[in-house]
Amino acid sequence: MATAQATRLAHNEPIPLADVPHLAFGGFRDEVVESVRSGGRLVALFGRPVDGRIRLYAVLALDDEGELAVLSADVPDRYPSLTPDCPSAHMFEREIAEQWGVVPEGHPWLKPVRFHASYRPGHDAWGRSSDTPILPGVQPAGTEFYRVEGQEVHEVAVGPVHAGVIEPGAFRFQCHGERVFHLEIALGFQHRGIEKALWEGPNRKSLRLVEQIAGDTSVGHATAYCQAVEALAGARPSLRAQAIRGIALELERMANHTGDLGALANDVGYLPTASYCGRIRGDFLNSTAMICGNRFGRGLVRPGGVGYDLDGELLDRMRKRVEPALVDVNGAAGLLWDSLSVQARFEGTGTVSRDDALALGLVGPAGRSSGLDRDVRLDYPSGIYRFHYIPISVQATGDVFARAYVRYLEVRRSGQFVLEQASQLPEGPTNVEVGPLTPSSLVVSLVEGWRGEICHVAITDDAGAFAHYKVIDPSFHNWIGLSLSLRDQGISDFPLCNKSFNLSYCGHDL
Repeated sequence: MATAQATRLAHNEPIPLADVPHLAFGGFRDEVVESVRSGGRLVALFGRPVDGRIRLYAVLALDDEGELAVLSADVPDRYPSLTPDCPSAHMFEREIAEQWGVVPEGHPWLKPVRFHASYRPGHDAWGRSSDTPILPGVQPAGTEFYRVEGQEVHEVAVGPVHAGVIEPGAFRFQCHGERVFHLEIALGFQHRGIEKALWEGPNRKSLRLVEQIAGDTSVGHATAYCQAVEALAGARPSLRAQAIRGIALELERMANHTGDLGALANDVGYLPTASYCGRIRGDFLNSTAMICGNRFGRGLVRPGGVGYDLDGELLDRMRKRVEPALVDVNGAAGLLWDSLSVQARFEGTGTVSRDDALALGLVGPAGRSSGLDRDVRLDYPSGIYRFHYIPISVQATGDVFARAYVRYLEVRRSGQFVLEQASQLPEGPTNVEVGPLTPSSLVVSLVEGWRGEICHVAITDDAGAFAHYKVIDPSFHNWIGLSLSLRDQGISDFPLCNKSFNLSYCGHDL
């Protein structure tokens, strides 16, 4: 695999910042492109100011080898875009352009991601002056929304304000009759600046901010953050604490997947499963609340371990709640698989091919439903997953059915894992002391959240504070997959396709 000039590292293994290879941009570009072409995967690409220039960092995943590779290069205000040769870089390059005002020349679709002012005053990728107001959803000149012209072609605009209680996002369909030619999705209406607020940490606010990156993924993001901090501090949480984290992470996965199965049933008017799954999702959420008092697991994962212990009585109560809920999931989902009318709506709808999923870098259930056998718990195991293997759930058809069935399999396998951990929880403390962070270092932390791969990259300064903190929610990779799933579909299939991905607006907007 072409990573000869990159430094290899394991995730949760800090390395001195000086050990990150610094290449001329041409070598950097070639290294990234060739690595991805030969089976690598672009996990992160971001910029930060160093000595008056913007330094790009690329983190590549070598899944077959269970290793990561990292490299860097400085770029001037304009540089040759990677995206034409590496499609999975397209959102990263848009983000870098918006944050730092550098232009990836030749990028096929360069437009803002989150609609905020450049972090470098006086540098704007679209030539806007610093006193030009930036309004969410308003495209700079020359970056208008894509349009299909032709007789009987029309546009359907949905959002950014929606009828339901959901977050804002604009969806623009180019249609011929009911047939969708193209869907363009514009997000960024709720940019909160969470990632930037983490710089100069860690401090008292850091973990609370991380838990709110995506509210339904509080455990996943908190775990990624704590892993990064512990690695930089040289702290090793006990196996008991790691097991409790694993239980919470899988309960989070089970609750959200079960809710999605119910929502998919609801979208095709199959109310029995929708009704059952709403109640069962509550059982899993309440199991998390039994541990820490919060249904979304906030306050549970802490640097050095966990904030709550599980005694024998609590573990017994948890088993008595989870075991029947798993039986009920089988029953509720079984109704879906046995219903021909449901399968007629699921099968062949919203298909994303394996090749497209691979090129775009889809992760999590969205990628596994298209045949990509990627799962951080197996490829880059950490914590309790080093000792307890959860089989990967993969389907090949890439349609709504596959995305639903992968969720169903994952609920079952995660449930088995939770019950096993609850019956044999290791002994040990729940928390260990976490000292100061290693100065001038870089660490990559990966977690398989319920939507897919969560990546946190922390870089410390000379004093051990965060000089930069980068967060990649799985939704950042996968929104383009939803767009692609609508190609040549009926527009009435959009709610079903959308629910089958169930991506995070706020996790994307940060």
